[in-house]
Amino acid sequence: MASQIDVNNYQAEQIRVLEGLEPVRKRPGMYIGSTDAKGLHHLVKEILDNSVDEAIAGFGQTIQLFRDQATDLHRELFLAHKANKKIPAAEKIIGEETITVVDNGRGIPVAQHESGASAMEVVMTKLHAGGKFESKAYKVSGGLHGIGLSAVNALSCLIQVAVKRNNKYYYQYHSRGIPAAPVAEISETELIAKFPQQSRDFVTYESGTMVQFISDPLIFKQATYQHKNIIEIVKDRAYLMAGIYFQLFDRVNNLEQHFYFEGGIRSLVEHINMSKKSLHRVFYFSDQWADEETKKEIGIEVAVQYNDSYKEHVESYVNVINTPDGGTHVQGFRLALGRVIRDYAEKNGLIKEKENFNSEDLKEGLTAVVFVKMPSNDLQFESQTKAKLNNAEAQSAVYRVFKKHFDTYLEEHPKVGKIIVEKVLISARARLAARAAKDAVIRKGLLEGMSLPGKLADCQSNRPEESEIYIVEGDSAGGSAKQGRDRRFQAIFPLRGKILNTERARLDRIVSSDDLKNLVIALGCGIGESFDQEKLRYHRIILMNDADVDGEHITTLGLTFFFRHLPELIEKGYLYVAMPPLFKITYNKEEIYVYGEEERDSEVQKIAAKNPNAKINIQRYKGLGEMNPEQLWSTTMNPATRVLKKIDVEDAIKADSTFEVLMGDEVAPRKKFIQGRAKLAKLDI
Repeated sequence: MASQIDVNNYQAEQIRVLEGLEPVRKRPGMYIGSTDAKGLHHLVKEILDNSVDEAIAGFGQTIQLFRDQATDLHRELFLAHKANKKIPAAEKIIGEETITVVDNGRGIPVAQHESGASAMEVVMTKLHAGGKFESKAYKVSGGLHGIGLSAVNALSCLIQVAVKRNNKYYYQYHSRGIPAAPVAEISETELIAKFPQQSRDFVTYESGTMVQFISDPLIFKQATYQHKNIIEIVKDRAYLMAGIYFQLFDRVNNLEQHFYFEGGIRSLVEHINMSKKSLHRVFYFSDQWADEETKKEIGIEVAVQYNDSYKEHVESYVNVINTPDGGTHVQGFRLALGRVIRDYAEKNGLIKEKENFNSEDLKEGLTAVVFVKMPSNDLQFESQTKAKLNNAEAQSAVYRVFKKHFDTYLEEHPKVGKIIVEKVLISARARLAARAAKDAVIRKGLLEGMSLPGKLADCQSNRPEESEIYIVEGDSAGGSAKQGRDRRFQAIFPLRGKILNTERARLDRIVSSDDLKNLVIALGCGIGESFDQEKLRYHRIILMNDADVDGEHITTLGLTFFFRHLPELIEKGYLYVAMPPLFKITYNKEEIYVYGEEERDSEVQKIAAKNPNAKINIQRYKGLGEMNPEQLWSTTMNPATRVLKKIDVEDAIKADSTFEVLMGDEVAPRKKFIQGRAKLAKLDI
């Protein structure tokens, strides 16, 4: 919980300046990863994490996030800033979205900095400026280089900051990194006028910070936030910050949500496993580790639970920063997990003399969250996006502390120990069976693409970046696709029918399925232990099926296969779903193809308005086989006119749960899912 407010150990002299701000606008991708939707939401994370860092330091218990539409007030501020009377037009501000983050922490220091400006202005306008360089101000924080707030400032057409310290309010606004005026003290009445909704609770706080920004349309071409993405950002931090109250006010969608998890990462593991059958209760611990030489402390929290699935889900964090690529803290966890389970199995006679398991076997059914808190001035990441931790001491710390606690846990819970060992051994036996099946079914090297299957109609190009493969069900559709394609870069792989449901299938069943085995051979990248992304022969893998219930089912089976067994191809953006037209509208010897009922009705109305006497014929396509090669090419395969859906996994937990419900063994959750969405279905009767 947060301790008593103390502003004395967070003052202007603790703010250090290292360099200027202009590089952010020139190369925004270096600082926020990208300028697409992902980068846009990264701005939210940067501002929110400043408030979270205050909570980690023990200051503040409540963090609020507001999503609103920009108003005339914002337009007037933009116009008043003399540096921004150029593009974009001020009218563009109206309709843009604002994000506001409010906390009851200590408030950004406002006193004069050694540079001559207010410390708040320094933090806002200088890269590598912040209290996070000084461990006295922040022993632990998500901000690494003092880049977050200033980077958001540089990439915003308008940003306003208000601070409450010593019962006084201070304010400044900027545009594209340039302050409109020095930091000034304002009255509570003026504050409320500037932030009518967001200041409601802020004025009751003893101290705090409020930051509101509008992303720059010159940098972000798509500036609409996604409610589900913002929820995940907030919820993610709420799970990590046990006992901290998060409030989300999405006024664009008129939604309000509150998040508070007393259980912390234990609750997160339970959430991840909610659609699976857990094998034991969540194991959790929280402890400190101190380096013998430097005496610096690392806080470590780990939660672990095995389930009956075949896949793992490991989340990792450093000072509430999600590290999707893991790093040294995850390496320490994995090494300790293997050592503890192996030692326990041997000590208790649970493993036969010739049996053994490897690191891959430990992953099957594993759900874990690894959360470390480290001195912010010592953090080492691969890049500013902080996807992977590099600190060597984190590996040693997590290994030692987790090993100690998990050793004790298994000794005190022998039933759990036996269940986990058996789960790992089942995985090891399945792996050996899969290897034996692979060797028995195909000759050595075939999965690596040395001999392509005869059913594949390959393309002429051998350059993966320009090649694409259509996976099509049925002889008629496959025949039309083969005849209508551009042979230079388009390959066709026909299926005989519905492929194996691989939600619960291990590798031995996959290589025993002719369709899936041949598909893996055609792709060339292998699968399982033999997977090698560099050998992938196509950078566009397109699922093309009929626009009916059976077609949707076949597409779902395909998505299940790639999500469960070749997820790397989805992560790289190589998987697509083709969108064949549903209707062909014919009139006066002209043909129009449309992709939905609303588009059909709209086109018919347009035709009727222009040609009142036109005879309009509407054909509903039941399958791709009804199209001749020329039609299939022009509607679904021609890069100049086709519509493709790129498959992306924004929320891995939700995607995992959805596949488990729709394609898993349990009927009840699937029935509930269908019943809850029955009214959304459009039946083709």
